[in-house]
Amino acid sequence: MINYQHILAVVELERDTQPALSRAQEISDKTGATITAMLVVYDLSYDMTTMLSPDEREAMKDAVTKEHASWLSEHLRQLGFSHIDIVVQWNNRAFEAVIHHVIDNDIDLVVKATKRHDDLASVIFTPTDWHLLRKCPSPVLLVKEHDWPEGGQIIAAVNVGSEDDEHNLLNDKLTVIANDYAKLLNGNVNLVNSYPSTPLNIAIEVPEFDPDAYNNSVKHHHQAEMAGHAKKYGITTANTYVKEGLPEKVIPMVAKDIDAELVIIGTVGRVGLSAALIGNTAEHVIDELDCDVLAVKPDGFVSPLANKK
Repeated sequence: MINYQHILAVVELERDTQPALSRAQEISDKTGATITAMLVVYDLSYDMTTMLSPDEREAMKDAVTKEHASWLSEHLRQLGFSHIDIVVQWNNRAFEAVIHHVIDNDIDLVVKATKRHDDLASVIFTPTDWHLLRKCPSPVLLVKEHDWPEGGQIIAAVNVGSEDDEHNLLNDKLTVIANDYAKLLNGNVNLVNSYPSTPLNIAIEVPEFDPDAYNNSVKHHHQAEMAGHAKKYGITTANTYVKEGLPEKVIPMVAKDIDAELVIIGTVGRVGLSAALIGNTAEHVIDELDCDVLAVKPDGFVSPLANKK
């Protein structure tokens, strides 16, 4: 079962409401985790004060930080969040402040709101969102402003057709987390897996190649692997989806079809070219989703910011 002890909710100045705090509170109510509300501030005029003495610059920074701490305390009181710790940090790179706080304070979950586009049904992810997805060692929950209803649909995006050990371990981790959230929210777990289409160049270059037989073979392999994986975690066949296509198309399509509240996806854990490929796939999937997203790192992931201050 989910064992969150400490949740970090990222507060944003430009928001009247704070969906991250609401979602963090919802999870805290069910897990008993403590919540810290974190606001990262920076005044661009600070860059123009090079003629001031170091002490004067420091005084300016302290004054801005204290002012925002007072604002945050009052803002939380007005929103009804009275028993939440407050952290206000000065940093022009918000993601760095968040990740360093996560590492230094053993944070179990980071919750941050996403931005909805006014004209489209899509969600816009900020540079801070992307940096957190790539570099934060703890799970990152990106949320919209909506309730999590009882009996909601939860998706674990798995890659069951792979023989890669890291992928298989991540499949297990994602499915366990999905089951935990289903118990937490009284929801339903769905497993989604995509498999590639027949390579067109092979069909053209090799006359004796049978694309239909190849496609059926790949499909049946993924279906069999999915059936075995689902059975291991007590998930019914009706809640599994194995579809041909790119994951960035298949996963959002299924999420829309079943009106998913939450998609749980694994993000990059390796380094080098394979990391770039895995990372890009995850990010393309996330960019197409119109629901909450929980991004999870493989076990053993070390943030590139772990040794930087």
